[in-house]
Amino acid sequence: MPVKLRLQRHGKKGKPFYWLVAADSRAKRDGRYLEKLGTYNPNTNPATVNIDIDRAVNWMEKGAQPTDTARNLLSYKGAMLKYHLNGGVRKGALTQEAADLKLAEWLKEKEAKIQAKKEGLTKSEAEAAAKRLAAEKEASEKRLAAAAAEEAEAVAEQEPATEEASAETEAAPEEVKEEAAATPEEAKEETPAEEASAEEEAPAAEVKAEEAPAAEAAAEDTPAEEGKTDAEEKEAE
Repeated sequence: MPVKLRLQRHGKKGKPFYWLVAADSRAKRDGRYLEKLGTYNPNTNPATVNIDIDRAVNWMEKGAQPTDTARNLLSYKGAMLKYHLNGGVRKGALTQEAADLKLAEWLKEKEAKIQAKKEGLTKSEAEAAAKRLAAEKEASEKRLAAAAAEEAEAVAEQEPATEEASAETEAAPEEVKEEAAATPEEAKEETPAEEASAEEEAPAAEVKAEEAPAAEAAAEDTPAEEGKTDAEEKEAE
């Protein structure tokens, strides 16, 4: 039975998660498998890979063939290196201790590279966060400056209006004073006119008084004349 080391897809839509399994090459991709050898999570940076190296090497020594993606993951974790070192031990090219030492050194270097990448990513993330913070701070300062400028313009527009209102209020008492000052003079000017009218009315009253005796005298003359006419008429008879 041909056996393959391949990935089975798990997880959810948009966030896949894979298992590394040893399965029959005739089985479906996500179907039955013989053994689960590890996991692969591509959603993290760097990707998280956990593989049982010894079991994977055992399956490859039995003739299992990894797919291209599975081979890359096995090489990333050192399983392919161990497979080749075990082949050299079997051929007598090197001892088991030397093979184990080479594998340990390689794994140490690989771990250092992964750690350096993580630190670089953390540093770049911190720098990006600092840049975002600086940009947000600058934008906030600009907004505050714009608000202060608008407030200053509003205050500047209000000041002329208040000055005009104060000028009008100051001018109003002066006008009242001028009117108050002009009122006595007008009263003085009007007083002679009233006196003149009173003087004009006084002669008219005197004229009326003079006319009244004259009328009485005329009334007295009239009976006398009537008496004379009666006497003259008797003499004529």
